[in-house]
Amino acid sequence: MDLLEQARNFVAKKIEDLPKPEATVVDVDLKGVGFDGLRLLAKVSVANPYGVAIPICEIAYTVKSAGRCVASGSIPDPGSLAANDKTGLDVAVKVPHSAVVSLIRDVGADWDVDYVLELGLIIDLPIVGNITIPVSYKGEMKLPTFSDMFGGKSAEEAAAEEVEKEKMKEKI
Repeated sequence: MDLLEQARNFVAKKIEDLPKPEATVVDVDLKGVGFDGLRLLAKVSVANPYGVAIPICEIAYTVKSAGRCVASGSIPDPGSLAANDKTGLDVAVKVPHSAVVSLIRDVGADWDVDYVLELGLIIDLPIVGNITIPVSYKGEMKLPTFSDMFGGKSAEEAAAEEVEKEKMKEKI
């Protein structure tokens, strides 16, 4: 083995042993329904172990349900990760109406849709280059009922309203 090959192996080993940024999905919420489809908001926490800020080149996302890809896309240049800190990222995901309609037949008696959100945070590390931090999140989305859409109250909302009424009576 020549000297150049030994140097490559040494550098590769050092890079392999470096700590890497870690990401987790904290929460996914239904942000809204519009003419273009559903909008989900994923809250992602990313820990940067380095003493310098790291630019995020892109966030790629895929939403899967019932084994099918229902939405995919990317968010270019979403910012950077703060040095030696955790950074919160809001990832807006768009699911087109056509995909939602195809999922309706998969909705069971519990009136929800099980899904998997896969994110790839592509960051630019100096010397090393671009690396992708994969993140996956499994969840279920409760679909609104007709009473939810047309002003009716859910059981939880009605119970919370009763608690508020009782508190007001105690104050008087």
